[in-house]
Amino acid sequence: MLQYILKRILVMIPTLLVTSALIFTVINLPEGDYFETLAAEMQAQGEKADLSRIEFLKKEYGFDKPPVERYFWWVTGLLQGDMGYSFEYQRPVREIVGDRLMLTMVVSFVTIIVTWLIAFPIGIYSATHQYSWGDYGLTFLGLIGLAIPHFLLALVFMYAANVWFGTSIGGLVDPQYLNQPMSWAKLWSILEHLWIPVIIIGAGGTAGMIRAVRANLLDELQKQYFVTARAKGLPPGKALRKYPLRMSLNFFVSDIGDILPSIVSGAEIVAIVLSLQTTGPLLIRALQSQDMYLAGSFLMFLSFLTVIGVLISDISLAILDPRIRLQGTATK
Repeated sequence: MLQYILKRILVMIPTLLVTSALIFTVINLPEGDYFETLAAEMQAQGEKADLSRIEFLKKEYGFDKPPVERYFWWVTGLLQGDMGYSFEYQRPVREIVGDRLMLTMVVSFVTIIVTWLIAFPIGIYSATHQYSWGDYGLTFLGLIGLAIPHFLLALVFMYAANVWFGTSIGGLVDPQYLNQPMSWAKLWSILEHLWIPVIIIGAGGTAGMIRAVRANLLDELQKQYFVTARAKGLPPGKALRKYPLRMSLNFFVSDIGDILPSIVSGAEIVAIVLSLQTTGPLLIRALQSQDMYLAGSFLMFLSFLTVIGVLISDISLAILDPRIRLQGTATK
């Protein structure tokens, strides 16, 4: 196991290097840069752009240098813990992301926990009561959850809250707590606003996980080892927990590689609709304005979380399922 982990860590290094090159290339594919985009926006709004200052800023931040040189300068900074400087916010990237990272992680983490708590019992019930009225009803609700886009559900919630209750559900905190340090009052305000985005973001994920749990568990319930265990008189609940439920969790464990970055990135479109102060809208705005160091450093952080999540999922799968072998060799 230790040898396998060391090999995977060594493989992660070139993977992240290739990823960084791809991110840098894609971000720089559009013509121009942040400063040229800023000048064009100012001229479109009827403002006079100070071209001499823009040229000075381009030289100051190295945009007059070849792309390869700028790439190595950026990667070197990342290795030293420097995520760069945001031109639009005029602050270091670390400070900008840090302001929103905690709120994003709270929303995503609570959403994931609620999704698991709802999806697993329903999925297990649907699989063990196949073709019952309960199974049909829960399947129908799951399909509705999969069919409705998150942003549309967010708009419906906003309209209903405004019409029926006369309140706005936008944002994660009350206005007086914006840009304020964390306190008990601010924490309570976050908890009051948290349940709406959790329901909206978790609707599609819960429905999808219910279908996945049901499908995987049904596949395991039809295998010979479970039939044999039941034939030997093992109680249904114990037989379910000890064998098929454990084996059906493979898909869940293998999804850790996607869960870790999703905790940090959050649901971007829903965050924009609900005016959530999370990192998703920040990333979209950085890509639109070509704020290279903010967008690139944040995407690299997500890539790092992805490779770490994949490593954790592979190790967890080997522990959970004895049939999985790390070296891929056949066993007798």
